[in-house]
Amino acid sequence: MPDQPAPETPRVRKGQGDVKLTREEFARRLGERFYDPSFDAVRAEIERVIDVAWKNYDEYHKSPRKRKAGPGFADPEFELPIEWLDARQAILDAQRRHDDPAAPRRILVVCAADRHDQTCPGEMSKTFRLVTLAREVVEASGGIECDVLDLSHLTAQYGRQILPCKACVSTAMPLCHWPCSCYPNHAMGQVNDWMNEIYPRWVAAHGVLIVTPVYWYQAPSVLKLMIDRLVCADGGNPDPTTTHGKTPEEAKALELKGWDYPRHLSGRRFGVVAHGDTEGADVVRRALTDWLRDMDLVPAENRAILDRYVGYYEPYATSHDALDRDTAFQEEVRNAARTLVDAVRLTIPRPGVSLPEPRPK
Repeated sequence: MPDQPAPETPRVRKGQGDVKLTREEFARRLGERFYDPSFDAVRAEIERVIDVAWKNYDEYHKSPRKRKAGPGFADPEFELPIEWLDARQAILDAQRRHDDPAAPRRILVVCAADRHDQTCPGEMSKTFRLVTLAREVVEASGGIECDVLDLSHLTAQYGRQILPCKACVSTAMPLCHWPCSCYPNHAMGQVNDWMNEIYPRWVAAHGVLIVTPVYWYQAPSVLKLMIDRLVCADGGNPDPTTTHGKTPEEAKALELKGWDYPRHLSGRRFGVVAHGDTEGADVVRRALTDWLRDMDLVPAENRAILDRYVGYYEPYATSHDALDRDTAFQEEVRNAARTLVDAVRLTIPRPGVSLPEPRPK
């Protein structure tokens, strides 16, 4: 057959309008951080800081510290943000630890509730109690480490945040870098993003157990933020020099040449525990299970995946008491953790793992 012509790179669509702030509005928004009267004594210094911040915003200093990518990249002369290179190195180190047969196996237990007893609710979440049960099982198993990721720190800890996904993948998969290169963005004040610490924790894990409540038929916002930012773990581009940063035209052309959609978390085992008080636990459990399977993680076994109700249609005020009484659910959570422990110890080959993927997206 004659060679097929290369596909034409699609046009990059524009037209959402200008979002740049005026100097006055920029100063007002940044100044809100210093609303407390205790800052009045240093108001002149704050104004000077705002002047510098405006200049960096106006000139768009997204990544003010860079260095040449170096060996191992398609364009070793292209300069990449030092912060991104550091995050990449942490992921590479975590992958080496994951692959080391002499290193202990590790399970990441995710506490996905927004509630924390040191912030407005004034009481711990039932999710945290269930996570504690799972952690005790993992820690007592012998030879397996437990890493607890408590996402409620997003609501309870100063400066802790996960910034939203900008959906680069929807422009073209290679524009979504692994790890995410959208943040930090110093020009926009989009800093202190937790994901650069979270990515290596997922990579180092041999198993992941997500314990989550239901919020309005959906996963809690703290969990959804992390889920969206993990999109780069499924098909993300590990070499930003191939798109010379965020160049949409180059990313589109690269995808159309044929993208292999690398699955950076493939093969890790998982379990899911979803709990609610009225409706939606089954919906959230299915959504999380489908998402993890789509990233090519492997369900541990049926006992590691469950949804239950605690105090069904009972008062919120007594929901912890309802959990106290529900010893069967407590044991089911322990069994989910035990099942995941058993799964990460298995070394048998995965059936079908070498089969080609007819829909590699």
